[in-house]
Amino acid sequence: MNFAMWKKALQVIPEVSKEEWDRLDVISRWLISTRAAVLIMTFISAALAGLFAWRDGSFAFLPWLALVFGLIMAHASNNIFNDYTDFVRGVDKDNYYRNIYGAQPIASGLMTKRQHLTYFAVTGLLALTAGLYLIFVNSNDPVVWVLLGLGAFFVLFYTWPLKYIALGEIAVLLVWGPLMIGGGYYVLAHQWNWNVVLACLPYALGVTTVIFGKHIDKLEKDKEKNIHTLPVVIGEKASRFTVLTMMVIPYFLTIYLIAIKFFTPILLIVFLAVPTLLRLYPVFLKPKPETKPEGQPGWPLYFVGYAFYNNRAFGMYFMVGLLLDIVIRILPFTQNFWR
Repeated sequence: MNFAMWKKALQVIPEVSKEEWDRLDVISRWLISTRAAVLIMTFISAALAGLFAWRDGSFAFLPWLALVFGLIMAHASNNIFNDYTDFVRGVDKDNYYRNIYGAQPIASGLMTKRQHLTYFAVTGLLALTAGLYLIFVNSNDPVVWVLLGLGAFFVLFYTWPLKYIALGEIAVLLVWGPLMIGGGYYVLAHQWNWNVVLACLPYALGVTTVIFGKHIDKLEKDKEKNIHTLPVVIGEKASRFTVLTMMVIPYFLTIYLIAIKFFTPILLIVFLAVPTLLRLYPVFLKPKPETKPEGQPGWPLYFVGYAFYNNRAFGMYFMVGLLLDIVIRILPFTQNFWR
């Protein structure tokens, strides 16, 4: 067991040689293959779904645990399948970004296509098993079947064709918000709540800035390979300002949800993330540097890292704020005030 590699793979996307790979345990290989460092975004979405259900008195630990596990496995499956799809379509040739910022298991010669598909099949089967369990505990509710079907659709078709026709970013917004959080709430609470869907957007917008930032970083390469991501379609400058807009909107949405008393004012805690935003937003006011800035981590990726740090800061405060919101609501001397 290589615990040091587990920790590293949960923090960054490691670059490893074939010799190093061959010495790794299967968990380390899985963590690298699934780009496990980004799975935290999915955990937060699942955690938020659980917190919304708890707030409404509908939380159950085992179904929530299955939801967390299933969503993380689905995201991991998607990452594995993305690499496989891009490899067989020839995208990851000619020093493409995916080969530069971290190990691409097939293109880097670490795994065969068959081994890669085996990882995908096992991970996808685990995700499906969790989904079928949630269908069972929801008494075969047809809506849960629809949610499972939508999840499978995005796992299989995000890379192609959605990303190729400027729908990848929209897919991310829908998946990490209404589908994961709104749908996760549904399978726990057994009801749909449009206020929960609205309340999930502050976090979902942050996740979308991450994929937007990544696609801005790859804009020229994607253009050469006829991958029409949204940044390719609308241009680099418009994309940078779109990211900035999506970083600011969550604060206004939070204020609105407090104003309508869906949230208590404790959610103003998210404004503790503003210093992070103020530190990072100047990066998006200017084009990406042509050469690596001194000390820049993850190069040639650039904007995606800053978007990830901003989303992580906002997301953690948002999750803590929602937890405190629940505590305030269940205190006997505050219940009547917030109704």
